[in-house]
Amino acid sequence: MRKKAGTLAALAALAGLIFLCQAGSGFLRKELGDAQEMSGKASGRENRLIIIDPGHGGLDAGKVGVNGKEEKEINLNISLKIQKLLKEQGVKVIMTRTEDERLADNQVEDLKARVTVMNKEKPDLAVSIHQNSYHEESVSGAQVFYYTDSSQSERAASVIQEALRETDPENTKKPKGNNTYYILKKTEAPVVIVECGFLSNYEEAEKLADGEYQQELAETVVKGIMEYLEGE
Repeated sequence: MRKKAGTLAALAALAGLIFLCQAGSGFLRKELGDAQEMSGKASGRENRLIIIDPGHGGLDAGKVGVNGKEEKEINLNISLKIQKLLKEQGVKVIMTRTEDERLADNQVEDLKARVTVMNKEKPDLAVSIHQNSYHEESVSGAQVFYYTDSSQSERAASVIQEALRETDPENTKKPKGNNTYYILKKTEAPVVIVECGFLSNYEEAEKLADGEYQQELAETVVKGIMEYLEGE
């Protein structure tokens, strides 16, 4: 009787061990599968390329705000923050400039140089960062421009414009098509111009010069870029 009870106990222990092994194997397969899926997503992002183009630079200050702040500096600050955030997402980023410099001796050649970079690198999307200005100080709000004949640029502009509303819920501006801006017209890859706000509006100019607000803008632009990439 004791021998039989011992045998049954041994069989029960063996069955329990087999169950635990099977359960552990299933858990391990799930963990490996999740890791592979995450790795695949990361690898996919690493294969995506975004070009960030901080407008103006060097002798070309761009617009000068009513508060005396120069567009070229604000453009670069926001662009560098976008670059950092995209890299943290595993996306490859090329900057047309990372310092206060112009890419050529005059404005026309500078624009051509930027387009040359974009056409050579063939990014999934190029985003040119700028600040706006208008003769009426009351006008404010970020707006995204796209090449009229590019459905990809239009979609990118739409998702980025929507994301930008998070930093300014009262902004009712919509993405706007354009077929005359040089960068939009001459760049072969999808490209958008993000006018982050109006330096002619004192309240907005002050916000645009603030590092925390620049970070908010960068985060929302990146959110739009990632949504565009995931929708391709």
